[in-house]
Amino acid sequence: MGLFDRLTGTRRPDVGVAPRSTTEVREALLGLNRPDVPYVIRGGRDEGADLVAEWRLTDPVWRTFFVRSEVSRVFQVRMRLVPAKGEIRSLDQQYEVTWSGGVPTLAISAESRRGRVRTTSKCWTLAGGVESTETFSFDAADLKEPLQKAVLAAGWTWRGVVTGKL
Repeated sequence: MGLFDRLTGTRRPDVGVAPRSTTEVREALLGLNRPDVPYVIRGGRDEGADLVAEWRLTDPVWRTFFVRSEVSRVFQVRMRLVPAKGEIRSLDQQYEVTWSGGVPTLAISAESRRGRVRTTSKCWTLAGGVESTETFSFDAADLKEPLQKAVLAAGWTWRGVVTGKL
């Protein structure tokens, strides 16, 4: 892995892993959708991408988790499938979250990040001056790693995009 690959978060499949078809890669990514995970992978035409992975902030089942976690920033991963190169080009977009009555509002903040985003949020509550043992962890890797593993297992390269178009 070269220096530029490290900066962009590019990862390549293991040697000997045969590349699968575009349809199989898309199905592998969409196959990550399950009711027990806090993210969803969906079509991304409105965002100028083939697929978008994002947190389930508005899903009633998961909203309570995100409200309790006091999440203030989230990000989505936009993906473009490039069959000619056997790669997924990915772009991370970070958003600020404002909660009003348990309903999230997303906005791109003045300090918006684009490219490769790494975030970890930890929250704990204080009750009567004593730290509670209830801790929530919210890590961008929880969303991104399953995507990367699915792409690499399909024999494709995961290429992070920092500048330019997806």
